[in-house]
Amino acid sequence: MSEPRYGIWIPVYGNCGAMNHPNEPRDASYARAKSLIQLAEAYGFTTTLIAEHIINPRNAELDQLETWTAAAALAEATNSIEIIAAVKPLLFHPVVLAKMALGIDAISNGRFAINLVSAWFKPEIEKSGIPFLPHDDRYQYSREWISIVKRLWRGERINFEGEYFHITDLNLSPPAIAQPYPRVYLGGESDPAKQLAAEIADVFFLNGRPIDVIRETIAEVSRLPRPLARPIRFAMSAFVIARSTDEEAQAEFQYLTTLAAQDDRSELMKGVDAEVVMFKNLVKYPAVGSNGGTAAGLVGSYDTVATRIADFVAAGIDTFMLQFQPFTPEMQRFATEVMPRVRSVALVS
Repeated sequence: MSEPRYGIWIPVYGNCGAMNHPNEPRDASYARAKSLIQLAEAYGFTTTLIAEHIINPRNAELDQLETWTAAAALAEATNSIEIIAAVKPLLFHPVVLAKMALGIDAISNGRFAINLVSAWFKPEIEKSGIPFLPHDDRYQYSREWISIVKRLWRGERINFEGEYFHITDLNLSPPAIAQPYPRVYLGGESDPAKQLAAEIADVFFLNGRPIDVIRETIAEVSRLPRPLARPIRFAMSAFVIARSTDEEAQAEFQYLTTLAAQDDRSELMKGVDAEVVMFKNLVKYPAVGSNGGTAAGLVGSYDTVATRIADFVAAGIDTFMLQFQPFTPEMQRFATEVMPRVRSVALVS
């Protein structure tokens, strides 16, 4: 078994678990993001994800970190960690976004990537005066959008006439440092998301789910037609609760579940596109944390969590994008107690 890559979610909303944790003040600032990513890099994490929203989907009155300015600054503030910025194509013209990404690619010396998100939170789009396309149409829009971005990243001069974009005799210089272009992550649980990932993504980003569901999804996506020469890779989101014993971890899980239940989710749920499969599955896979969170089952003793990570790696996951609460001490606990145990499993395998 090869050793997996570990990453962290930057807490762009303020917190990754319960919004009001007594030992973790809500803080969506750049200063906090910088502190966490520098610690993550020191602890051996190799990637990070900065989700994108214009307004905080949990509560529009709360602070929300802006993704792309933060990504550029974090590229300068770090040395080795991959920086993934989420992007919603409806918010950026592909030419503008391609040039911005090339700038961060240069600042980071090739450590930059994007996570393509076809949008699910309607208020931030509609309040901005941007048409919110139907679910499947958003994926067609993203398909056309990313085709332009990739060609520009490669340094091509393009003329393009599509359904949504019309570009004449344009190239961007210099091209990307990352070759053949910055890595593209893409997630989603709908059929259009899986099909688009198979067509254009380097990494399919799965929400945290039980391992049987993950195996089925990996098998399904791997069977889809893929025009790219290199095989698609798989990453997964998860919220980790690791303790000395399974009983201690379960007690902490129950505590965080109780805290998270006190969060007002009404604004979030009112703004969600009803066709988004991830939110349809909330009842099926209840969890602490976003994007599947604890539904992945990384809750238990250090040995239990390490073994489950090894099982996911055997199933095909090579990157784990993790959430913790309180973030700093729990991230350090994971790096100290769990990562070496996974490494030992890898050596034995």
